[in-house]
Amino acid sequence: MREQLQGLKEQALTDLQGQESLQALGDWKVKYLGKKGELTAILRGMGSLSAEERPVIGQLVNEVRDELEAAHDEKEAAFKRAERNKRLAEEAVDVTLPGRAVPVGSEHPLNQLIRDVEDIFIGLGFSVAEGPEVEFDYFNFEAMNVPKNHPARDMQDTFYVTEEILMRTQTSPMQARVMGEKAAEARAKGQQYPDPIRIISPGRVYRRDDDDATHSHAFMQIEGLVVDRNIRMSDLKGTLLTFAREIFGDGVQVRLRPSYFPFTEPSTEVDATCHNCGGSGCRTCKGTGWIEILGAGMVHPSVLEMAGYDPTVFSGFAFGMGVERTAMRRYAIEDIRGFYQNDVRLMQNFKSRM
Repeated sequence: MREQLQGLKEQALTDLQGQESLQALGDWKVKYLGKKGELTAILRGMGSLSAEERPVIGQLVNEVRDELEAAHDEKEAAFKRAERNKRLAEEAVDVTLPGRAVPVGSEHPLNQLIRDVEDIFIGLGFSVAEGPEVEFDYFNFEAMNVPKNHPARDMQDTFYVTEEILMRTQTSPMQARVMGEKAAEARAKGQQYPDPIRIISPGRVYRRDDDDATHSHAFMQIEGLVVDRNIRMSDLKGTLLTFAREIFGDGVQVRLRPSYFPFTEPSTEVDATCHNCGGSGCRTCKGTGWIEILGAGMVHPSVLEMAGYDPTVFSGFAFGMGVERTAMRRYAIEDIRGFYQNDVRLMQNFKSRM
C-alpha cells in the first residue's frame, strides 16, 4: 500500500501541473481528494491491514493528503493572482485623462421667473404667502366680491370637487385668507385695527379653457396685495413700473387702461412697451407698441370690509399676472404648451441662467 500511495501522489502532482484554469483545478481536487476520490478509495482498503500496519499507513495517508492539499492551494492562489492582475490591467484608469462632463439639468423657466419675481418684491418689503390649490368657494369667489350667480363666475368656471369646494381659479383667495388672519389676530390682541399687509402669492390655478398656443387649463399665477393707510393708485403704478423694469429691462414703460374686476375699484389692465419694437409698433404688439402684462386695481371696499378691514381707514391695491405669459415675453417662447411638454431641448436653453 506504501507503493500505491507513493504512485498516487506522484500521479496527482503531475496532473496538477497540467491544470490551466480554476475550473479544471476544482475537477482535479474532486478526482484525488474528494469523498469519492482516489485517496479515499485507498483508505477503504485499510481494513485488510494488520493492526501494526494501520497506524503507519494512516500517518502516511495524512502526509500525502496534506502535501496534495498544499500543492492545490498554491496552484489556486497562483490562478487567482493571475486573474486579478489581468482584471486590474483591463480596468486600469488613466488618471491623467481629463474628467468626463456630468450632464446637469436646469431650473424650469417658470420656477426661475417665480423666484426672480419673489426676489424683486421681497426687496420692496413684500412677503410670500402660499395657499391650497383645492379651495373653498367662499374664499375663491364670495370673499372676492363675486357672490353666487354673479356673471363674472362664467369666465372662471372651473373644476368643482363639491358644490362648495373647487380647484382655485386664481391665487386671490390668499388675499382674503391673509386679511382675515390679520383681522383675527388684531381682535385677539385687542388692537383697534389690523396690521398692514404686503404680500405676493404664487401658485398653480385651474380654469375651464381650451389648450392652445396661448391658453392652458392649468397655469401659474402670481398675485400681489398691499393694504395700509393712504394707499393710492400712484403707489400701484410705481410698484408695477419697478417690477416691469426689473423683469424686462430699464427702458420699459407701463400704462394703465381702465378695466373691470369684481374685487378691485377702480380696475386697470397694465401694459408694458413691446419688447420687440420698443414701442414703435410691430406685428408682435399688433402695431400698438404695447403688450398687456397683468391686471390690477385698488382693492374693492367690500373686499376689505368682508375681511375685517375698515375701508374708511384702510385702502390697498392688488395685481395679478400669469407666469407663463410673462415668461413667454421674457424668454421669447411662442407656445405656452412648451412649458409642460418635458422637452429637454427647451430646458437646455436656460442652463446659463441658473
